[in-house]
Amino acid sequence: MLEVTRKLVELLDLSPTGDDHFQGDSEDLGFPNVFGGQVLGQALMAASRTVEDRLAHSLHAYFLRPGNHSLPIDYEVQRVRDGGSFSVRRVIARQDGKEILTAAVSFQVAEEGFEHQMDMPSAEGYEGLPSESDYVEKLLPHVPDAMKSKLARNRPVEIRPIDPVNPLKPEKKAPTKQSWLRVQGELPNDPILHRCLLAYASDFTFLGTSLNPHGVTFMSRNMQVASLDHAIWFHREFRIDDWLLYDKDSPSAAGGRGFNRGNFFNRDGVLVASTTQEALIRKRS
Repeated sequence: MLEVTRKLVELLDLSPTGDDHFQGDSEDLGFPNVFGGQVLGQALMAASRTVEDRLAHSLHAYFLRPGNHSLPIDYEVQRVRDGGSFSVRRVIARQDGKEILTAAVSFQVAEEGFEHQMDMPSAEGYEGLPSESDYVEKLLPHVPDAMKSKLARNRPVEIRPIDPVNPLKPEKKAPTKQSWLRVQGELPNDPILHRCLLAYASDFTFLGTSLNPHGVTFMSRNMQVASLDHAIWFHREFRIDDWLLYDKDSPSAAGGRGFNRGNFFNRDGVLVASTTQEALIRKRS
């Protein structure tokens, strides 16, 4: 396992602090606040620690306050229900005693049933595509010195965007995005870990889909952007240390909010997970 990947796995490996209470460290990715994907991944891990022989099939979360990346995060798990097939957990994430995220996670025993899925959309293959790190290297001379070290960091999640937007000189585009991604290095055969890492990675490049038609990015002047909520459905087993296509669209933006949808496909075209997110995309005067 690569060192940067090992650190990410350790970030998701929460410390128990009492009955159904856990604590996780925070990482600074150069954003003003804690990266939302980190809190999602840790919340899913906390809930999973309280369930046996069942895997998460859905997560619904609300971001309540910005997180501080210099402080650890405390997670309280509430055991809502354990039925014959499903278990439900409520997770509350806190910093300084204040709630920053609340989530509901549903788990299910393995079960056979009806099968269908939408076809994988056409997309340029990942072979030969530049990674985000390649694009960042070209941007470094044009960003403030204070941001350079964070932008140039080694990244455990390799993202290869298709038709990327220049964050410094964005142009209006259709409300769609596609990227290939994977966690670098070989991971253990732990389906819980793979789910938590997908939750972490699913927040990258997501809300920007709703900014595409407006010719702005999160780096544009006078823009206030933040994730408001996030939902994930896990359909089938997958490995996130192998390439997944993240196909996203934004059907609507209104009221200062942008709505985004996403689907994850493996290299064989199998739909393994879906996401939705509403984001604050406010233009300040």
